[in-house]
Amino acid sequence: MAGRGPAPKPEDQRARGKRSNPNGLRVLAAEPSPQPALPDLTPVGEPWPTLTVAWWSMWAESPLAVEFTANDWSELLDTAVLHAALWSGDHKVAAELRLRVAKFGATPEDRARLRITFAAADEAYDKREKPTRGSDGRYAGLRSVGGAQHGLAGS
Repeated sequence: MAGRGPAPKPEDQRARGKRSNPNGLRVLAAEPSPQPALPDLTPVGEPWPTLTVAWWSMWAESPLAVEFTANDWSELLDTAVLHAALWSGDHKVAAELRLRVAKFGATPEDRARLRITFAAADEAYDKREKPTRGSDGRYAGLRSVGGAQHGLAGS
C-alpha cells in the first residue's frame, strides 16, 4: 500500500518546487550615486527634525549606501519625509516608515531577509577564538583509575 494522501505534483508544476529562476538572474550595470543633501525645509515648510538630519547622515555612512543609485536616494528621501513626520508627532506614518526602511536593510533582521551581510561580521567570525585542541589533547595526560584491571593502555 502506498503512502497517505494524493500523489505529489510533478516538479515543474509545484508552487515552490523550483527554487531557481528558469530565466536566470538579470544583471544590470548601475552607477552608485552620492547622497544628496536634504532640502532646506520639509515639504510642509518646516525645518527638518534634528533626529531626521542625524538619520539622513547615518545612511550616508552605512556600508549599504555604497551601492545606492540616484533612484535609491530618491526613495530614501521620501522615507526621510516620513521620518520627519514621525518625529514631529505624526504616529500614523510609523508603519509605512518601518516598511520602507526594511526595504533598505535597516535592521539585522531586514538584512537577513535580503541576504545581506557585512564583511566585518565575516571577518569577526573568521577571527573568533577557536579551540586549540580537541578531546585527545584535553585528556592526553589523564589515566583511568584501575586502568590496568580493564586492559587499558597507559596506566
